[in-house]
Amino acid sequence: MPRSDYYNDDGELTKDMCPSCGDTVLADHDDRQHCGKCDYTEWT
Repeated sequence: MPRSDYYNDDGELTKDMCPSCGDTVLADHDDRQHCGKCDYTEWT
């Protein structure tokens, strides 16, 4: 995935960070956001 999918034109992160790890971007799925590092999951 290109960096442009993670950052906007101002250089700010457009995706949510994991509240448990704090240094990992959450993966977007249809029904959830998931951290691959610590297995934290937010169901939507």
